[in-house]
Amino acid sequence: MPLIEQLRRLWAHAAWADQAFLAELERLSAVPPIVLREYAHILGAEEVWLARLEMRPSRTQVWPELTLPAVAELARDTREGYERYLAKLSEPDLDQSVAYRNSAGQEFTTSIVDILFQVVLHGQYHRGKVNVHLRQAELSPVPADFIAFVRGTPAATTVLPPLPTEAVRSTA
Repeated sequence: MPLIEQLRRLWAHAAWADQAFLAELERLSAVPPIVLREYAHILGAEEVWLARLEMRPSRTQVWPELTLPAVAELARDTREGYERYLAKLSEPDLDQSVAYRNSAGQEFTTSIVDILFQVVLHGQYHRGKVNVHLRQAELSPVPADFIAFVRGTPAATTVLPPLPTEAVRSTA
C-alpha cells in the first residue's frame, strides 16, 4: 500500500478515535476537568499542525481551554480540515518541507510525512492519557485501538478490578 494511503488510513483511525472519545464525553453527566483538558489538547494540537501544513494562523492554542460544545466544534472542523488536506495530497508531496514556529517560538522545518506521523502518534498517546484519567475517575475508558478500527469491532478486553481508593484520591 502506498505511504499516502497508509497515512490517510491512520488519519481515518485518529478521526474515528476522536469521535469515540467525544461521544463518550457527551454521554457523561459531568466530564472531569482533567479529561476535558487532555482531550481538548489532542484536538488543539491537531488544529495547530493542520494550520502549519496549510501555512495559515491556527484557530486555537495547543492547550485550549474549551467547553464540551466548543470541543465538539473543534473536533468536527479539524476532522473536515484533515480530510480536505489529505484528499489533495499526493505521494511526492510527502517529502516537501514545512517551515513553522512552535509554541515556544522556535523555528523548524519538517517534512509533511513527519508532521502527519506526529499528529496521529501524538493523538494516540494523549488518548491513552485520557483513558487513564477516566479510569482514575472510576469511569469507563474508551476503546480506541487501531485494531478495533480496522476490524470494526472492539478489541478483546479484560475486566480490571477497581483502582485502590488511595490511588484515586492521590490524583485529585
